[in-house]
Amino acid sequence: MRYSQTLIPTVKEVPADAEIISHQLMLRAGLMRKLASGTYIYLPAGQRMLEKVMRIVREEMNRSGAQEITMPVVQPMELWQQTGRDVDYGETLGKFEDRHGRWNVLSPTAEEGFTFLAANEINSYKQLPMNLYQINTKYRDEFRPRFGVLRSREFIMKDAYSFHMDEDCLHKTYMQMYDAYCRVFERCGVDYVIVLAESGEMGGSGSHQFTVPCENGEDVIVYTADDKQAWNIEKAPVDPLAKQPAADVGAAEEVHTPCEGSIKVVSEFLNVQPKDMIKTLIYWTPSNPQVTKDLNAYEVNHKDGDKLSGKKVAAAAGPYEIYVILVRGDHEVNQEKLTRLLGSGLGLLEYPELIEDITGAKVGFAGPIGLNDKDEISKIIIDPAVAAMAVGVTGANKTDYHIVNVVPGRDFPLEGKNIQVVDIRNAVEGDTYEGKKLLFKRGIEVGQVFKLGDKYSKKLGAKCLGEDGKEHDLLMGCYGIGINRIIASAIENGYDENGMILPISIAPWEVIVTPAGKEDEIVEAAEKIYQQLQDAGVEVLIDDRNARGGVKFKDADLLGIPIRVTIGKKSLAEGQAEFKLRSEPDRSTLPLDTAAEQVAAMVADMKAKLNKPIR
Repeated sequence: MRYSQTLIPTVKEVPADAEIISHQLMLRAGLMRKLASGTYIYLPAGQRMLEKVMRIVREEMNRSGAQEITMPVVQPMELWQQTGRDVDYGETLGKFEDRHGRWNVLSPTAEEGFTFLAANEINSYKQLPMNLYQINTKYRDEFRPRFGVLRSREFIMKDAYSFHMDEDCLHKTYMQMYDAYCRVFERCGVDYVIVLAESGEMGGSGSHQFTVPCENGEDVIVYTADDKQAWNIEKAPVDPLAKQPAADVGAAEEVHTPCEGSIKVVSEFLNVQPKDMIKTLIYWTPSNPQVTKDLNAYEVNHKDGDKLSGKKVAAAAGPYEIYVILVRGDHEVNQEKLTRLLGSGLGLLEYPELIEDITGAKVGFAGPIGLNDKDEISKIIIDPAVAAMAVGVTGANKTDYHIVNVVPGRDFPLEGKNIQVVDIRNAVEGDTYEGKKLLFKRGIEVGQVFKLGDKYSKKLGAKCLGEDGKEHDLLMGCYGIGINRIIASAIENGYDENGMILPISIAPWEVIVTPAGKEDEIVEAAEKIYQQLQDAGVEVLIDDRNARGGVKFKDADLLGIPIRVTIGKKSLAEGQAEFKLRSEPDRSTLPLDTAAEQVAAMVADMKAKLNKPIR
């Protein structure tokens, strides 16, 4: 391709709203342009990168035996109501009413559509296993899109769904996908780690997450010091902390704390550390959480000022259970661990009026003392770090008061019919697992595989006849890859002060030929090498713009093209072409008459190193 005929609008300045390096460089290098918050137009260089990633993904999916289809982005709301995920996704779910009064969903993921297809097309065990996939655009109405394509509203994903009669068959396909994912990320040239992960809203019994470590990643990877085990933060287990030696303290004592009831403010007021505080949180499981969402929206949007009390919302939500959660003041509740323990539909109670009814105090002053005697509380869940405390400070269940000299086990029970001590917190620095120190690093999730089981097939009627002549619910696997995220993660781990340094397999072009001068002989020599590289099957861009050599070099570096071949007056006079790898600082020369042949061989070698054999 010719630079002069290609839309590559590079810019020098860092865009003001681009927070991380991948977002900055994708804009500066002209890979994309912002259309609206969280939505982007992919320009020719960016489109080429997307297509290369998609080609690698397709090749590996097809190699594994998966079959490609295309699912509509617009899907009927009824499907999502059948699975209950219209509620689970909440306001993140993009939806609209069409001219016929029917509600539709802008697909944020594809379980419902694929399961609907299976329910209508799979009727016998003889058709199994079946693995279907698509590469398609998704939409999630993110509250705060940021980090470019890492948290955008519109994004491109590969989704695959497999269907099975039994667990052994599901596991076999799951491992085939696991291996295919390894090949995809190896071929894309991104370093990755595989961690045990929570299934989250997807549901199911097992999951592995493929994560590219980088400083700007939104995910937290937790791993043992010996590198033998790794998890994402939602899945990471921790050893219980050692029980602190008994403290010689007097009776629990109520103290006046006329301040905001946050851990930070109260600990400063009482001159204690957050780790000395016992944080008490109230969770609930309303029978109909969608009602609470609808009523909240009514309250926010109603123009006549009519406000709905927490009690009215709770009444509309139907029967509900209340849970008291205790964690140390410097620890955070792990929502996934808690949901796994208590079930879906669990959420933090956000109505101050209801919290005051339960605890007797305004938000920020709740504590465990006396709560186990309240009939409306279904269970008290205590993190082991709280149980290990010798003494602490907690809310007094009385507005503007806390209690000091609180001894767990003495002043509130650690066992009983409605009390459970169990790990419900995020791992933190200093924690161990099985005696091994836990370490932390950030990363970008680029793919995840799930064993969904029969969660969706039961709800959407996906069954088939088995060898026994009886109907069985299909078992499902789910396998996702973020196409845009692969590009962003490659940039996050491959750049310098001049721009991107990209793997050759996904770079927009493999080679750029740069004539550094306007003289006819320079232009002719550059054109000849350009044509020879094209004939050899190399993806080559020639910078034929009427621009200074320095401008061309800066743009080539910004674009991250792996190999640059430069023809200048001096090198041409010596019968040489200048050769430079984007990843290396030094330049070298090649004989002009064999330069194209040698560069083509280098390209082939670089690509071969990324194409690992099937395991």
